Amino acid sequence: MDINELSIENLEKKIAGEIVLSSDPGKTIQKWRNIFGISQRTLADHMNIMPSVISDYENSRRKSPGIKIINKIVKSMIEIDKKNGGKIIHEFEIYPSKALLNKAIIDMKEFTTPIKIKSFCNKLDANIVVRKDLCENKIYGYTVIDSLKAILNLSPNELVKLYGLTTERALIFLGSHSGKTVMVALKVTNLKPRLVVLQGANKVDDLAARIGEIENICIAKTNISNNNILNKLKYYKKQ
Repeated sequence: MDINELSIENLEKKIAGEIVLSSDPGKTIQKWRNIFGISQRTLADHMNIMPSVISDYENSRRKSPGIKIINKIVKSMIEIDKKNGGKIIHEFEIYPSKALLNKAIIDMKEFTTPIKIKSFCNKLDANIVVRKDLCENKIYGYTVIDSLKAILNLSPNELVKLYGLTTERALIFLGSHSGKTVMVALKVTNLKPRLVVLQGANKVDDLAARIGEIENICIAKTNISNNNILNKLKYYKKQ
């Protein structure tokens, strides 16, 4: 088994495991289908079933699928993505190691159901200052990062690993000040999260703001303490 096949197998196990352990398996299936950008009909056609079956699972109109059905759903999404060039699979090959988590990543969470950017910012007492027009977009997780450790200790390849399981997430940088160094680093590494939250920034640097505008990245700032941010994020741990 080559490295790519091993990465795909690990991804299949992780997705299937999340669905099995979820309090709402249907919504978790829907989350991953949306992440892969696959319609219910496309997934159903690949599995040789009616689209209504997928819809019924996702909306809890049908009994939660067993492990065999879940594995078939996950494998089908992976196979469809492979046929489309494997873009999503490639993004997930960079899932971070525990060693990296200990270095710069303070906390990380994947959501069972997507959350609107504006709702997430409200929870953190964060004001959106760049690309307010994107506040209705949804995120599928967050990563809390020690800005200084990330910039000083992580290579460009390691910085990419800040994403977690999906790029459609919030990156929360603690001690980011003006956000200039953070946004330049994201630009250089071609990272494009949906949302960047800058903790401790009184004013967002003009260059940082321009990068956010050009790259379609929503930028918010908050002045609440690090501990307060982590305490507020515990709300999502319960979901």
